[in-house]
Amino acid sequence: MKCRQCASPLERPGDYCLVCRTPNADAVVLELDRDRATLTMLDDEEVVGESHVTTTPEEGGEAGVVELRNFAGRVADEVRRKRPEEVYAAGDRDVLRATRSQLHHEFYRIGDGGRASGGTTGDDADGGSGGGAVETVLARRGDRALEVVEAAPAEKLGGSHSTLIGDRAGRTAIETVAGHPHVKKIIPGPIDAGGSGSRSGVRAKATRADENGNVRMLLRDGSSVQENRVVTTAMDRERGEQIRADLNDALAEAGLQPD
Repeated sequence: MKCRQCASPLERPGDYCLVCRTPNADAVVLELDRDRATLTMLDDEEVVGESHVTTTPEEGGEAGVVELRNFAGRVADEVRRKRPEEVYAAGDRDVLRATRSQLHHEFYRIGDGGRASGGTTGDDADGGSGGGAVETVLARRGDRALEVVEAAPAEKLGGSHSTLIGDRAGRTAIETVAGHPHVKKIIPGPIDAGGSGSRSGVRAKATRADENGNVRMLLRDGSSVQENRVVTTAMDRERGEQIRADLNDALAEAGLQPD
């Protein structure tokens, strides 16, 4: 691949050009399996390249920890070569978590929309069309109507009820949801302690979006239930459902949803 600005040859698809100091991709989509990562580079709404990083997983023990960390490090190195504005990721949660810990970019978890298909095998390949996750990101980047809320998660908590069930885990659930870029505000509701649930531990779930694109997040802790209203920047149910799916994936990654 050549630089789209000065035509200098790039070592890998979508690399930042060190000759004219111009980025060749403004976003990277990561589709992560435990043994293979597919990186798709985007410039606005165009796919400009695809590459792969592979590993041979080690099972358990210190060897497994080191192998996973090294694999995630190689993926993170590939992302840094592009100097993107945004990184989107879907797939294996262990790989995703390890990769995100090594990056400082705007990092968005998206629902698993399928794996990358086609392309050349090996560590690096030019071209390719990506899979479901790429299509999801392209669709969202093509619709700029959704406002991004820059406020810190703590600033998004409002309403007259300040008590959250579940102590630290409940707070983690709220912070996880508030961290989504299209969530404007979370309004905690009253706590209903008259439920019949018997499971221990805190669980959280974002429920179906309403016609205005807002969703509810149910927090459960044993027999206690709290319904929290999540106000989003979506303007209709369809876009609200996209955000709801993102929130449930993030809550599952945080260990707050049942297997």
